[in-house]
Amino acid sequence: MEQINRVKSISVWIFIIPFVAVNACLILITQFHDFFPNQEDIIHNTFPYFDGGASISRTARPYPSWLIFKPAMFLTSYILIKYWIYNKQIIEFFDFNNKNKKKILYFGIASAIALTIHSIFLGIKFDNDLYKLFRRVVMLLFIIFEIVAQAYLVASLYSFKNKLEKYINTFFLKLKLILVSTLIVVAVISIPIISLPGNDFFGFNLKFFKHALEWDYFIGVISFYLLTFFMWKKIN
Repeated sequence: MEQINRVKSISVWIFIIPFVAVNACLILITQFHDFFPNQEDIIHNTFPYFDGGASISRTARPYPSWLIFKPAMFLTSYILIKYWIYNKQIIEFFDFNNKNKKKILYFGIASAIALTIHSIFLGIKFDNDLYKLFRRVVMLLFIIFEIVAQAYLVASLYSFKNKLEKYINTFFLKLKLILVSTLIVVAVISIPIISLPGNDFFGFNLKFFKHALEWDYFIGVISFYLLTFFMWKKIN
């Protein structure tokens, strides 16, 4: 089935493109300070996956970082839409009456649209509380739509996994289930906390926690697509 090969081939790029783009922005803003016309934008010596020294948007929105970030996210959004369309077609091939196939498509495409909107407005500054809330809501919707689409997809594949034995490596399907379950648990616990205005939570400074969580959660979300690449067997 050609759609399987297509999903396998594009899924690895959904991992590689944002991973390279985000980390390129991090390296650029922490190591190549001369490229930044506004020296207030530069960041010194941080590894935010652990220390939470900067958010992803903080590394990506200054010029010239956004020249890397925005095109990469636009391309990722486009590939995401293709990914979810192909997955719907795969589900229809094995289980045409699957009850989740439309939900997978809608939430998957919605996540890509939310990512595009977030990228468009990244770096555009308005000193307005409503605009700041809008940006937070868009980012939150991207996460929710993405995880819901991933969860429905894994659930659907499990529902007819006996039909997939010669097409997939079941070990990686199990890893996808563990990954999505972990992402859901972390989201349920952390979203109410990180959505709070300000950085104070009963005397605890959430700023660095929020930043580190953002970077690590980002890796978790895109790792889903890397697992997709290893899960599907190449169909000749």
